[in-house]
Amino acid sequence: MAASFGGVLRRAREVRGLSAVDAARAAGISAAYLSKLEGDAVKKPSPVVLHQLAEALAVPYADLMRLSGYRVPGESTSDAATTVGTALFNNLTDDERDELLEYLAWYRARKRSRSRSGRPAS
Repeated sequence: MAASFGGVLRRAREVRGLSAVDAARAAGISAAYLSKLEGDAVKKPSPVVLHQLAEALAVPYADLMRLSGYRVPGESTSDAATTVGTALFNNLTDDERDELLEYLAWYRARKRSRSRSGRPAS
């Protein structure tokens, strides 16, 4: 089953180590709107917002367009969630990618909490 648009955004944000507020600020949108996007409450975000998110999260713009239901001229139709994952990590299976994304989000959260507490991050 393909990942949802919101799920892909959340994963990309977590992999980049960004909070929702920081990601929204970098994309020039409100944190509330990002929350709606990640929750799949917005059915078709504008191409402008998708471009801003692509820049902020370092994921291919065309893939976000495809995942949102837009057709990308001159490109064949493909599963944008898989393509975004490939852009993040080459040569991984879907299961490996999912496990790695979960681990990386946990690891970065642990490092942030350690750096805030004054303990050295390992």
